[in-house]
Amino acid sequence: MINQSIFKSYDVRGIYPSELDEKAGFAVGKAFIKLTGAKKVVVGFDARLSSLALFKALVAGLVKAGADVTTIGQVPTECLYFATASYDFDSGIMITASHNPKDYNGFKMLIREGKNINIVRGKDLLSLIEEAEAEETGTDVKNLDIGKDFQDFILQFSGEVKPFKIAIDASNGVIGSVISRLKEKLSVEILDLNFEPDGNFPNHSPNPLEEGAVNQIAEKIKTTGADFGFMFDGDADRIFLVDEKGQQVSADIVLLLLAKHFLAKYPGRGIAYNLICSRSVPEFVKKWGGVPIRTQVGFVNVRQGLLDNDGVVGGELSAHYCFADYFYMDSGMIAFLTMLQIISKEGKPVSEIVKELTVYAKPLQSTFKITDSAPVLEKIKQKYADGKQDFLDGVTVEYDNWWFNARPSNTEPLLKLTIEAETEEMLQLRSKELSEFIGNS
Repeated sequence: MINQSIFKSYDVRGIYPSELDEKAGFAVGKAFIKLTGAKKVVVGFDARLSSLALFKALVAGLVKAGADVTTIGQVPTECLYFATASYDFDSGIMITASHNPKDYNGFKMLIREGKNINIVRGKDLLSLIEEAEAEETGTDVKNLDIGKDFQDFILQFSGEVKPFKIAIDASNGVIGSVISRLKEKLSVEILDLNFEPDGNFPNHSPNPLEEGAVNQIAEKIKTTGADFGFMFDGDADRIFLVDEKGQQVSADIVLLLLAKHFLAKYPGRGIAYNLICSRSVPEFVKKWGGVPIRTQVGFVNVRQGLLDNDGVVGGELSAHYCFADYFYMDSGMIAFLTMLQIISKEGKPVSEIVKELTVYAKPLQSTFKITDSAPVLEKIKQKYADGKQDFLDGVTVEYDNWWFNARPSNTEPLLKLTIEAETEEMLQLRSKELSEFIGNS
């Protein structure tokens, strides 16, 4: 039987081959066409070791179900978004597990409706899955090179930039070739790290948030005197800013920098952020004349917040940044080109720019293994009944000088806790208090 756990809230994802194999890939291809009625599908894949095998199986399923399939090859996920929205396709599928460990893989699926592209959720395929052995693809797949068109499109977001020396860590993912093509178009000197795609991810995790992942670029920045740096994750839909001291900048602070830039271009528009971002995000957005759009955790929810509320840019702590000007999808490259302009305009070291927006102690995040979160959340509501509570995603409780959110994971038996406070002392105090309370509940 095909493992039902791979059909997630937002995509299809699992460990290859124990959870997600060629049989599942073939079945997903057939079910996708059955669900969407798509006729022309564009497919891309990342650098993972299993991506090519899953590509062949997926395409066989798509073709078996009657679709016309075109491949754009090994590309960043945002290139799949671009291809789906910009050419004569009615849908698109990216084979990737994003920032997950190397043994994982999966499918991000899109359907085009007019000029818009919408996300097809993995769980929506489950009832349509038919078990069958994967078949050979044959010669029914066309090839399309979108490199030049994508480059021309993305360069619309470039601007005046100082001749910085910057380090870029591609994490042995798929962004290296894109950056290499752009080098001659940019006025910066680029020190490249891990530009060679390698599904073993030999130098560090494809998730830049993993402990130790930032060490290599931090050392590069300090030994070369680079002005700052950027890290991309495995499929390059997430981007992280690293300052001149080798410190990774919190993604919600980067969102504020992007928000200020886009609100100057589009006054009064909405800025979407998920509810575990710092409370400084809505405070600064209001100060700059924008409209804060608070959403549940998850890129799909942030994107929906933009769509529903005239938003211009959105982001979350995982460093996904989505843009109204990019089909309301996430783009590491637009964030990269925009941040170069912002830092150039500010005229100060990145650490100083960031310091001006860092009002509170950096939020703490903890995870607890809990099979049934509901009773624990109920106890939390009762204990902290004197605070301002809301239930947009789990339970959030706000006080004058601190707040916290406790929410169940969408995919695992986990309870996630985020706490922010005005001071480090208050943060540690409340973290200890809540951790002990949850642990004893």
